[in-house]
Amino acid sequence: MAVALTLKQGYTLIMKPQVLRKASLLLLPVLVLLAGIAPEPASAADNDALIITTLDLEGVITPVQAEYLSRVFDEAEENGSGLVVILMDTPGGLDEAMRDIIRLINNAPMPVAVYVVPGGRAASAGFYITIAADIAAMAPNTAIGAATPVSLGSDGETEISDEMKAKLLNDSIAYARALAEARGRNAEWAELAVREAASVSAGEALALNVIDIVSPNLQSLLNDMDARAITRPDGSVITLHTTDVQVIHIGMSFIEGLLLALTDPNISYILLSLAILGITVEIFNPGLIFPGVVGVISGLLAFYSLGVLPVNYTGIILMVVAIGLFIAEVFTPTFGILTAGGIVSFGIGSLILFKGGPLFSVNPWLIAIILVVITGILVFVIQRVAAAHRTQASTGSEHFREKEASVRTTLSPSGTVFVEGEIWRAVLDEGTAEPGETVIIKRSEGLTLYVSKLEKGGS
Repeated sequence: MAVALTLKQGYTLIMKPQVLRKASLLLLPVLVLLAGIAPEPASAADNDALIITTLDLEGVITPVQAEYLSRVFDEAEENGSGLVVILMDTPGGLDEAMRDIIRLINNAPMPVAVYVVPGGRAASAGFYITIAADIAAMAPNTAIGAATPVSLGSDGETEISDEMKAKLLNDSIAYARALAEARGRNAEWAELAVREAASVSAGEALALNVIDIVSPNLQSLLNDMDARAITRPDGSVITLHTTDVQVIHIGMSFIEGLLLALTDPNISYILLSLAILGITVEIFNPGLIFPGVVGVISGLLAFYSLGVLPVNYTGIILMVVAIGLFIAEVFTPTFGILTAGGIVSFGIGSLILFKGGPLFSVNPWLIAIILVVITGILVFVIQRVAAAHRTQASTGSEHFREKEASVRTTLSPSGTVFVEGEIWRAVLDEGTAEPGETVIIKRSEGLTLYVSKLEKGGS
């Protein structure tokens, strides 16, 4: 029987049986050769095991680390990684960031292992992340546990009611048990880690079935994980192949590292102090520009940091009051009383600025140094202002009459002028004067000079 083949152009090719047999005999050796050199289809597990991605989770856990992990997980999926290994060393962190990371682990398309690196620990939030992983591993002489939640509250107070503490504790216990049970780990000890802040070494954790592996280094861990079957949260079973693989480490970007540094309470406090000091000095001496610019930039960075960290709003209010007292010193003749009150307010606000326990506290020595620096600078500036006041009182308005002054900021009609090494507020009688122009002082009242343009005043 002839075989009819319809071509794309609409033509029909009719092949007789004799021709078809001859064509088959001619093509058979080619097909056999192609079958011999064609690569054997690789299994999904083999493809997944070609690349392993590692990342660092160090320091206090904040939303910055959660965003970093999200980016790495996306890159790991794009490069076909069969496993992501989180290299951990953390004392804990924020509850919301911790839960975001655990959601990333549960929803990851590839298995995730957490490895507590040599000399590290998985305390508090790190404990929850470790027991949530597909593979939980630790290096010898490391520790895990101490997961009792620290009250953060939302009303600016550091203490909450006993009822709220009980609710927070029970919620954390239930969460820890659920994570442990989902991975077949010791839920009873997970509860102890939360309820009694229990903590154990790597060897004890392995004996208690809190973790799966104890390995001295990453390469040893990869060897220990090879051929291990794990069950993913969706119920699928995956056998790991972790020998003879390519390991890719993805670190933080420059921006992520910068944002992480800004979430350090000490850095945040320094930025906030620079903002207060810079703005105050600029108000004391209008036209200096540099202190104001530094103050504004530091303030913007501090606002980002304060938006991430657990802030005690009472501390913020006290520091804002300190700014108000510093500024009021310029417009009142107290000569130091308001500044002293501002320093006291600033010091108390510094001590209670953050809440959440030792993880988010400012070093007391840093507070002391900042207070000494701010006090020294403000005392110097106030002495200059006081000296100007005394000079003004002893010489009267006649001292400045008919003297020339250089315009510092535009007089339209008010602004500032520079005269005898000092910056004064000035009011122009008519028109405007731009910075750099020269004006003549006609009279003075208090701290204000009344001036005329040089062309009009004549000399």
